[in-house]
Amino acid sequence: MAAREAELLPIPYFHVVFTLPSAIGDIAYQNKAVIYDLLFKASSETMLTIAADPKHLGARIGITSVLHSWGSAMTHHPHVHMIVPGGGLSMDGSRWISCKPNFLLPVRVLSKLFRRLMLEKLLAAHQAGSLRFLGSHAHLVDAKAFAALLAPLWKKRWFVYAKCPFAGPKAVLAYLSRYTHRVAISNRRLIAVDQHSVTFKVKNYRIEGPGRYTTMTLGVDEFIRRFLIHVLPKGFHRIRHYGLFASANRAETIARARKLLGLATPAAEETVGIDPATAQPLAQPCPCCGGRMFVIETFEAGCQPRHRPTVPLVAIRIDTS
Repeated sequence: MAAREAELLPIPYFHVVFTLPSAIGDIAYQNKAVIYDLLFKASSETMLTIAADPKHLGARIGITSVLHSWGSAMTHHPHVHMIVPGGGLSMDGSRWISCKPNFLLPVRVLSKLFRRLMLEKLLAAHQAGSLRFLGSHAHLVDAKAFAALLAPLWKKRWFVYAKCPFAGPKAVLAYLSRYTHRVAISNRRLIAVDQHSVTFKVKNYRIEGPGRYTTMTLGVDEFIRRFLIHVLPKGFHRIRHYGLFASANRAETIARARKLLGLATPAAEETVGIDPATAQPLAQPCPCCGGRMFVIETFEAGCQPRHRPTVPLVAIRIDTS
């Protein structure tokens, strides 16, 4: 979170969602690594292409994408959440181009391009033999049967949703710390459990107001089955960065953007709130990242620490509500 905070710009950030139709979600369950990867590629390519079009924004944008595969009831519902700054670098990198107030890119245009890219990539993956089909989907091994499955989707409107901008960079950071670390369900949504069933809170997104929250009871085996649907393939990255935020050029492009916006580059020590001049390095490295650990305070057992970070840190919690 400290690294992401240093990269935030004082501009509006938009929340964009790309969702796969249920027909593709059904086959994605048997081809998670392939289709989830195609979802990332098609959605990011859509955003980068439309943003670069002079008829729209005419700029190179940055994207942070997060994969979610569940709905509130833990059914299979693959979709990608994106965090996108409201502007980007001009194609020659000489200036910063801001989007219109409360408007990033036209969702209908995004929807059409996303539909075409995703369907073309699916057909290419099928032709390359990258997809497998089991059970009731076994007949889709045939190219004509697979094309017939996709045929109605060429005419259907695909769901792309752009929400209003976040309420400032700190709201973006709070979203990242909460939303990117979710699992299919958290303990606080569980209401009751016994040897036969599990009752938990669910949200109906089609209803506004307090009435959108209700409860659902599932048998233990069905509850476990739904939870395990959302276990990702080993080594699969569910958070990815594109455009200005791509790992290969992130530091350079963000520094360029800050310069064009007339902003100073934040110091690393200001981000984490620890003074490296007074901190004492530990010989033992951090067991999580392998980096050096620093002693910032020593206190007796039962006593409260006196040290407080100079910059408030964002608490990371797992939440699926």
